[in-house]
Amino acid sequence: MPRMTWGFYGDLRKVYITFDDGPTPDVSDWVLEQLKNYNAKATFFCIGRNVEHFPDIYQRILMAGHSVGNHTYSHLKGFRSSKRTYYEDIELASRFINSNLFRPPYGRIRRAQVLDIVEHYRIIMWNTLSIDYNRKVPGDQVYHNVVDNVGPGSIIVFHDSAKARKNLYYALPRVLKFLQDEGYEMEAIPMKKYQADRMWLKGVSGKR
Repeated sequence: MPRMTWGFYGDLRKVYITFDDGPTPDVSDWVLEQLKNYNAKATFFCIGRNVEHFPDIYQRILMAGHSVGNHTYSHLKGFRSSKRTYYEDIELASRFINSNLFRPPYGRIRRAQVLDIVEHYRIIMWNTLSIDYNRKVPGDQVYHNVVDNVGPGSIIVFHDSAKARKNLYYALPRVLKFLQDEGYEMEAIPMKKYQADRMWLKGVSGKR
């Protein structure tokens, strides 16, 4: 799909670790400690309602020098939402998440939605998925899902959620060590501040 970022190709020895679905008490704080241990920066695609409920964790993410992105307010699936409902959910999240980065929940988004959203956000996808959220996948497989597929400029997806906790706790420290040993720099995706603007909703119908 056009105008979506799947990787930063040409960024030799740099990778971009991302975390979806937080902030989550305990889990996000643990992630911050792991990143600090390996001098790594990352990007957190936050759910708006979680930021509303746990603003202190969100502030700790920013204070640690990481980037943040909009992951909608309610974790909506683009394929199952009308355009207006989906856009209003993104805008609601933007009241709590000041960033021009956006990632669609589940990676599910329609072309028509992309064409409108990219006028206001940089849509960040991925090329290396850990699958840490799947409790049927063991931790060592989560680890190999990353290290067997990562390369220069890769965007890696983990989840700082309660659902992913077990696999995350096993795989993340090992992935960070692997990347460090391989000489990769772990960087945050650059972001710009974004202020909600209801003007982009003008003329948007409730149709899919």
